[in-house]
Amino acid sequence: MTPAELSALLLLATVSSFTPGPNTTLSTAMAANHGLQHAMRFVCAVPVGWGLLFTLCATGLGSLVVAWPPLRWGIVVLGNTYLLWLASRLWQSGHLQHANSTQLNVGFWQGVGLQFLNIKAWMLALAIVAGWIAGHENAAERTWLLLPIMVAYGFVSNLTYAVAGSMLRHWLAQGNRLLVFNRCMAAALLATVLWLLSGLRQGAA
Repeated sequence: MTPAELSALLLLATVSSFTPGPNTTLSTAMAANHGLQHAMRFVCAVPVGWGLLFTLCATGLGSLVVAWPPLRWGIVVLGNTYLLWLASRLWQSGHLQHANSTQLNVGFWQGVGLQFLNIKAWMLALAIVAGWIAGHENAAERTWLLLPIMVAYGFVSNLTYAVAGSMLRHWLAQGNRLLVFNRCMAAALLATVLWLLSGLRQGAA
């Protein structure tokens, strides 16, 4: 892989991983509501799930998502429904005690599974496969080179957001700050859903 190819990939990985999205929003919200230790289950689940998804795309199975619209829309509907459900849970939580007992409890395997319901993750994986792997004689070698890079970006980006959320935890415990914060996070999840649906409609046009 040439330095130019690697530089382009790192730029794409930085933009896609560190811009706000469903994973980083959930990492921030869970750390703010439950603490960093609790959020680490999801932080670790994201790179594991995305690594599995990327591997499937690299083997060619991911092309089914593009080739078969019912499958693509099934992922969209299930994934966005789950995000909307999480947003509704966040919207209702205004106290740390309430949050700790009932709200936003996404476990490790749920976090892994969520990556397969994230159409943004599918499109990113397919874009990387199309641009950096497909058609190259050393496709397998490139896959094993790119996989740890993208997994590392997934982990570091979500950890960064989770640490930021945990640093706000005590400040948010005062007054109605947590309620406002959680509703902002819920609005961010809703905006993500609308953005994903908008992108798919434009792609189908």
